[in-house]
Amino acid sequence: MARKQFLSILMVVALVGSLTVAGSAAVVPTTEDVSTSSISGSVTVTVTSAADGDTVDVEYQNGSTDTVRLLGVDTPEVNVENSPSEFEGVPNTQEGADCLRSAGEEASQFTKDTLVGETVTLKFDSQSDRRGDYGRLLAYIYVNGENFNLDLIENGHARVYDSTFSQSETFYSAETTAQNNLVGLWSCTTLDDGGSGGDTDSGTASIEWVYTGGDQLNDERVHIKNTGTGELDLSGYTLEDEAGNSYTFPSGFTLGAGESVWVHSGSGYDDYDDLYADFGYEIWNDYGDTAYLYDENGEEVDRRSY
Repeated sequence: MARKQFLSILMVVALVGSLTVAGSAAVVPTTEDVSTSSISGSVTVTVTSAADGDTVDVEYQNGSTDTVRLLGVDTPEVNVENSPSEFEGVPNTQEGADCLRSAGEEASQFTKDTLVGETVTLKFDSQSDRRGDYGRLLAYIYVNGENFNLDLIENGHARVYDSTFSQSETFYSAETTAQNNLVGLWSCTTLDDGGSGGDTDSGTASIEWVYTGGDQLNDERVHIKNTGTGELDLSGYTLEDEAGNSYTFPSGFTLGAGESVWVHSGSGYDDYDDLYADFGYEIWNDYGDTAYLYDENGEEVDRRSY
């Protein structure tokens, strides 16, 4: 009886020893390893190709391959039709779609030039899923210590993809800066959306775009510009959404030729380029809405749907 127990113990020790030796050989993580919580949060890979601006193929150090969808960003499409309504302020017209296609091609080239052939670091976000709906890894790509995902936003090559990830606040801030400066794809927001516009003494009121993103109430805002050649008096003009929420411009408020103003949904102190509707809550629907601009006589001047 004692001899059998002794032999059993020897077999267990031998088995454990063999597993330990086999495990020590697995230095480079495989594709399956990357999708588990055993990884410390990052892995070194080589980028082998780029399908578009936000999707790349990579190779691990052990030779296995994977596809990475860059976390938190969305570049315009190059292989299928774009939906302008997904990009704040871009006219929902064929011209808007064509402009986005060109921006998507620029984004793809930027990604190829920067990443393909480079050894980079994939970093994973604890607030995000490790893989997306199509089985692709969701990750930040760091090249030379810089977050490439954020670079896409800062250079106007991508919008922030509305999802949960820890760096979203930084990404949205960078997006707002790119939008304000009409960088990259955001230059598409300057296209004519086909609205009638309204002329007053050669001043023309145009709703340039409606921004629904951001974390604060005042981040929700509408951009209105005088695209005419003369001064535009907006006294008594009203801005409305589809639900009938309405804001009336203050008496004496004017815009010179080429000047613009932001109408924020929150509260604050009015000045020459920022007005505050003080709605107390968000009114612009994230999933689509229409902004209407009426003159002091109630005549429609312009509208923008998104």
